[in-house]
Amino acid sequence: MTDSRTPPTFKLAYVPGVTPTKWVRVWKERLPDVPLTLIQVTPAEAPALLRERGADAGFVRLPIDRTDLSAIPLYTETTVVVIPKDHLVAAAEEVSLEDLADEIVLHPLDDTLEWEQLPGKPALQRPETTADAIELVAAGIGVLAVPQSLARLHHRKDLTYRTLLDAPASRVALSWPEEDETPDLVEEFIGIVRGRTVNSSRGRGRTQPEPEPKKAKPQRKPAPKSGGKPTARNPRAGAPKGGKATAKSTGKRGKPRGR
Repeated sequence: MTDSRTPPTFKLAYVPGVTPTKWVRVWKERLPDVPLTLIQVTPAEAPALLRERGADAGFVRLPIDRTDLSAIPLYTETTVVVIPKDHLVAAAEEVSLEDLADEIVLHPLDDTLEWEQLPGKPALQRPETTADAIELVAAGIGVLAVPQSLARLHHRKDLTYRTLLDAPASRVALSWPEEDETPDLVEEFIGIVRGRTVNSSRGRGRTQPEPEPKKAKPQRKPAPKSGGKPTARNPRAGAPKGGKATAKSTGKRGKPRGR
């Protein structure tokens, strides 16, 4: 357990391709007294780091071993194929798996795409990392299928990428230990990622809205006092009770009768 006398901190892990900047900015606005530390890890290292309490929460790529971990899927990325700029398929906006049938498709060891069957032709050896595979693509040895964020992360002037149709997609999730030591802070971060407002958040950063002041009831103005006696109502001024108004009762003259 964290010592209550120790100032709270929040450690957030994230895998390559995930950009937590916008959520970190909101955290600093809502909890300026709680420092947030970012820890970049590989997809394979992330689950173990969370179980060992090396981070309070982390952005991971599914699937992961969910033993002792909770996870909320956040979004699914588009899968693209990274190719040299002068490659034949670079002329198209989208590429199918059949278009890669004659290509050597690199499959790095840190790949998180769930392939039922790899497209194209396999390389003699699997690169250790996605970064290594990018270097091989630049050398003209093969092509590489990755989530779009990783293609952007490893951008090179001599390479480009195209959307790869019918390929498995990578899902990004927020994960944390089921028995977390900082439940309020984790709950606060979950609220930030899900877009909760300050007042709807259930974490420690919530502020109660101030009650609206009650509006004062308008006071009735007293009726003006008359200085004299009440004026008697002219009995001829209105219609006779129980009947319609007539020319006689209203004081109006009718047309004279013809003689």
